Amino acid sequence: MTVSNASPPFGCVVIIGAGLLGASLGLALKSRRLADHIIGVGRREESLAIAKSKGAVDSVSLSVSESVRDADLVVISTPAALVIPVLHEIRPLLNKSAIVTDVASTKAGICDFADAAWPEPRRFVGSHPMAGSEKFGPEHAVPDFYEGSVCLLESSTRIDEEAQSLVAFLWRSVGSRVVPIDPEQHDLMLALSSHVPHVLAAALAIGAAEQHVIPDVIGNGFRDTTRIAAARPEIWRDICLTNKMAVLKGLKKLRANLQTFEQALRSDASDSIELFFAEGKAARHLLVGDNMQDERVSGE
Repeated sequence: MTVSNASPPFGCVVIIGAGLLGASLGLALKSRRLADHIIGVGRREESLAIAKSKGAVDSVSLSVSESVRDADLVVISTPAALVIPVLHEIRPLLNKSAIVTDVASTKAGICDFADAAWPEPRRFVGSHPMAGSEKFGPEHAVPDFYEGSVCLLESSTRIDEEAQSLVAFLWRSVGSRVVPIDPEQHDLMLALSSHVPHVLAAALAIGAAEQHVIPDVIGNGFRDTTRIAAARPEIWRDICLTNKMAVLKGLKKLRANLQTFEQALRSDASDSIELFFAEGKAARHLLVGDNMQDERVSGE
């Protein structure tokens, strides 16, 4: 698509949820002059004040309904469990030309709701920018937060082509590489690559603490593997509950792999144990494609 240089491509942008992701998006839009006016909407005046003081938004509001009536673009940056209630609230209030997207880590339930609630072709487009941090809150927001990230964008024949094009342009403009994906496929893949690993990180941290492991023996492997367990518990509660079936399927597969290793270890099956680790190494290389020589790899 062609965007005129005479004026920003987005007029009034409303960001609902002015936390780390929302405030970082606001800073990215402002630094690139992609919006005329940005309204930050939230439930806590303190967070909104921080977002405004950092320059992430031009004005703030505690009222979702009052803020979206003249919006050209609405970005829902709330926890996953709140996206559908927000969509339900704002849909009858929006201009017909308004475009809506979100940043939630789960997509199928949200997109199914949009299919049922929005007339076709709908101007809601599900998004999942895969940028994150164990930190949270607008105080940690930065304008390059989305640089180099991947944004998974809902692919559906029910979406308005202009809306899909503009949402893709939004994420590309703030530094993301856009990858179209079916919502159901998204949730299953994310369960395996993100949600189940987070459950595992929490379980590893809990297990070590329960066994009174002392900090002096904590190695880099433990630090790297459990780093994500420091993220906000309520966020991950919502992610797991909104992607319940896919997470359960991923946990079942994880248990099967752990049982395979446990049986090999109980039997002193050295060849099977080595094969397990070899398959893990090969699988990681296939999925991540990194150079293992550039990483610290040890037998801690």
